[in-house]
Amino acid sequence: MAQLSSSVNPMPMLKDELDIVIPTIRNLDFLEMWRPFFEQYHLIIIQDGDPLQTIKVPKGFDYELYNRNDINRILGQKASCISFKDSVCRCFGYLVSKKKYIYTIDDDCFVANDSSGNDINVIEQHMMNLLTPSTPHFFNTLYDPYASGADFVRGYPFSMREGALTVISHGLWLNMPDYDAPTQLVKPLERNSRYVDAVMTIPKGTLFPMCGMNLAFDRELIGPAMYFGLMGHGQPIGGYDDMWAGWCVKVICDHMGWGVKTGLPYVWHSKASCNRFENLEKEYNGIFWQEEGIPFFQSVALPNECTSVQQCYLELAKQVKEKLGKVDPYFIKLADGMITWTEGWEELNTPMATEN
Repeated sequence: MAQLSSSVNPMPMLKDELDIVIPTIRNLDFLEMWRPFFEQYHLIIIQDGDPLQTIKVPKGFDYELYNRNDINRILGQKASCISFKDSVCRCFGYLVSKKKYIYTIDDDCFVANDSSGNDINVIEQHMMNLLTPSTPHFFNTLYDPYASGADFVRGYPFSMREGALTVISHGLWLNMPDYDAPTQLVKPLERNSRYVDAVMTIPKGTLFPMCGMNLAFDRELIGPAMYFGLMGHGQPIGGYDDMWAGWCVKVICDHMGWGVKTGLPYVWHSKASCNRFENLEKEYNGIFWQEEGIPFFQSVALPNECTSVQQCYLELAKQVKEKLGKVDPYFIKLADGMITWTEGWEELNTPMATEN
């Protein structure tokens, strides 16, 4: 984990176009380490758990804080689509933000060092990923050809070198890997110390396990589909919220011709939830259901008539209900949650709502 120098004062990148969304159940002392990088951005904090508990935020940060009572007040009956006791609650921050970009981070993630020992500016790297094209249609073996010191390799078609619009930047983690509960149980002491200085585009037609703890995306474009589902409290599954969203957005990005990048930047992950048996209990159904869900997403086809993300997402919800609803009734409820999420998005993000 990095030891920040008081002289670090990076220039904020697109500070008026990005919100930082943080779900939490605890005081946000971790922000002190991020102060040089986050202090000039607007934070949206979503409080999980007891809304009567006071969450302390270090002085000097510009932030809004929402709890369950706030969400119920703002969304009314539609608040049913926002789950708690899982990181799903962060999605409410995506709903109420008015910025073009979102960066979301967990409160057990800290500043990491690159291979030269320098503190990693996660927002700067994420924005570089988002502001440069992706290559989803043809893989470049030298990774991201738009990165400094890289280019397209011999044999890459010149007609495809303009690339595609990037809408998601998926960052990684040092120290505690993002393992599922069974892997945590058999490898309790394993840590990730490998820093790979690379960014790559996930190819079209390929799914990936998206992790929400170090993630940036273009809210204006893919935000309407960045819903983490019904997970956690009162639901038969937990720990699959970000992965569910990842499968949904990847199918939609492929349909829309957009790109998803993964790799840099890294954070130092300390993992607040390290009770492996509790994690296993939460993930148990998901371990089985993903064997049905992933083939569904691999084969799902969105009609050409779907020309907006909202249309794609509603069509996806329809197919989830029809096909995965046969696996377990939970997926019928989940599909309804996807529809309610879309209704909430449109309610809070119409021009009139934006003006208010």
